[in-house]
Amino acid sequence: MQPPDFGIRAEPQLCFGHVRHRRLRPVVNAFEYRAYYVRLPLRSMDADAPRCALFSRNRFNLLSFHDADHGDGTTGLVEWIDALLEKEGVTDADGEIWLQAMPRVLGFVFNPVSFWFCHRASGELRAVLCDVRNTFGERHFYLLDDGFEIPNGGEITARKLFHVSPFFAVEGAYRFRFMRVVRGRKGSLAETTVATIDYEDAEGPALQTSVSGVGAPIRTATAAAAFFKYPLMTFGVIARIHIQALRLWLKRVPFHSKPAPPKQKVTR
Repeated sequence: MQPPDFGIRAEPQLCFGHVRHRRLRPVVNAFEYRAYYVRLPLRSMDADAPRCALFSRNRFNLLSFHDADHGDGTTGLVEWIDALLEKEGVTDADGEIWLQAMPRVLGFVFNPVSFWFCHRASGELRAVLCDVRNTFGERHFYLLDDGFEIPNGGEITARKLFHVSPFFAVEGAYRFRFMRVVRGRKGSLAETTVATIDYEDAEGPALQTSVSGVGAPIRTATAAAAFFKYPLMTFGVIARIHIQALRLWLKRVPFHSKPAPPKQKVTR
């Protein structure tokens, strides 16, 4: 696999790709759908970027990104992530911070998971912060940090502590892998990103999920393609969650009541 070059293009991107989800036990249940998401280089963006007729930051548009949807909702995003990393002992993530999340569509968004990719100035991926949310309005942060760097395509694990689906107990562990591959020549690059999250419990592998896409700079044409090819995508996220829950209930998959959320908001 080609090593990532994190300095090639530090500009906001729209990534078009797929969400995949496959439950292995106690019944097989799989689905896949086309989707898009944004990847934003927070240190490189100015207060108004990206400049696009159909995509805005912190104001209404067909597609938009609002700082208040991330972090603590009030502090500047770079200031917030830097403070969190320092508090958790990560003091050398002084390079670009790429935030990957779904944008608002007509003002609405629900992000089951968003990722903060925290790099060193020399380009290595130092840590990843996973912001996980459930449909009960709760959220939890998993900080993935092995103390040195996360290799491109390398695996890193975290113990499951947060209730997401009522059809899985809060036990076991997640296995994360993140890949970023840049192909082509300067001026004509195609960048592919893949995030996989697999879940296993005491009985072994139980769930395989991934989000993948090919990035392009956010322009009016790419924003229009996203909005019109995938209308009301973020509304569809909520709809699909409930449709799949209904399918599992009809298949008599055991149901787990929601426990109290973990006391710690950030875990490693």
